[in-house]
Amino acid sequence: MSPTNGTFTLINADRLWGTLMEMACIGAGKAGGSNRQALTDADRDGRDLFVRWAREAGCSIAIDEVGNIFARMDGRDPSLPPILSGSHLDTQATGGRFDGVFGVLAALEAVRVIAEQGIEHDHPIEVVCWTNEEGCRFAPAMLGSGVVSGVYDTEFAYAVVDKDGASFGSELERIGYRGEFPAARRAIAAAIEAHIEQGPILEAEGKTIGVVTGIQGAYWLDIVLTGQSCHAGPTPMNMRRDPWRAASAIIAGALGIADQYAPSARVTIGDMKAEPGSRNTVPERLTFPVDIRHPDASTLEEMVAKLRALVERASVSARLEHEIKQIWHMPATRFDEQLVDLIEREAGELGYSYQRIVSGAGHDSLHTAQFAPTAMIFVPCEDGLSHNEAEAARYEDIAAGANVLLRTIIRAAQNSQQQDS
Repeated sequence: MSPTNGTFTLINADRLWGTLMEMACIGAGKAGGSNRQALTDADRDGRDLFVRWAREAGCSIAIDEVGNIFARMDGRDPSLPPILSGSHLDTQATGGRFDGVFGVLAALEAVRVIAEQGIEHDHPIEVVCWTNEEGCRFAPAMLGSGVVSGVYDTEFAYAVVDKDGASFGSELERIGYRGEFPAARRAIAAAIEAHIEQGPILEAEGKTIGVVTGIQGAYWLDIVLTGQSCHAGPTPMNMRRDPWRAASAIIAGALGIADQYAPSARVTIGDMKAEPGSRNTVPERLTFPVDIRHPDASTLEEMVAKLRALVERASVSARLEHEIKQIWHMPATRFDEQLVDLIEREAGELGYSYQRIVSGAGHDSLHTAQFAPTAMIFVPCEDGLSHNEAEAARYEDIAAGANVLLRTIIRAAQNSQQQDS
């Protein structure tokens, strides 16, 4: 039986931690993390283990056309829309033990406790494992939830290929997780995702629970500056059409835009390609990506407009041609206010320190929020480090986040708002 704290039923922290560590052994990385990239054999083995655990907890299993797994526990009224909770089991190539996996197994632990305690609930509860959240093998990221939300269609997903030419559809078939359940929007009463923060804010503030109010919007833009290639020695500086003249101004200005909209703005230049790429040749072309983010949609658009104007001015000044390619856009997303309030209330009643926070990274909840009341629960991760085998989270914080998730699921699943003991 799960422990209780006064009138509050709690998760079995030892069992949850044990499932996390057992799952981490599948595709174990060389430095203590995990490598379960989407639709690999390791991903299949992790899915198989989750399905076995869910069936042992009394859940029925449904798998949709893009491999999303739904483990369902019926409520008193099976006709009601379900409470959906979970995340993903796939990892980066050098991923950690908690990113995504915590959300799936915390939801599974909640279902186990509800079944063991005989806690009555009106709505069905479904634990979801979304396919290909990471996107490191098959781009774009969040593909499984994206198909369900209608951002992508099934045929698009099937046609995506990895760097070796293997298609998403063929690999889904190969590992045995191409289901028949429609991958489409349906009625969901509430979608709740628990996750490690993947950033340093909660740890820095000494808070246990992040009550996530939304996900910041993002644009991925590629800036291409084209000038004229020439010899570095004979060509005077004032006679060059050097892309670096504009690039240096654009990079400094872009970081200045982030400063202007601080503290919520983010601007990152993570790469640079020079062509032809010779030490003693002025490049003909520079290409570099800009990742620009803000939690407010209108502010994000202002930032992007200023960046575009900056690129235009700098290119004209340096006598260059320029192009701005939009690679990807993640809309700024606000979570359901009532669900956010419920999470905050449950964290407070359980005695945990908490603060409201905006997610800096994308999650499957971005997609469920397009058609269902959605919110997230964050717990700290050590030094804010994620997408790294050194990713770490404390036992106590994992338990706390799972307890808040359990309480929130129970409240959301009980139409009558009954108290359990």
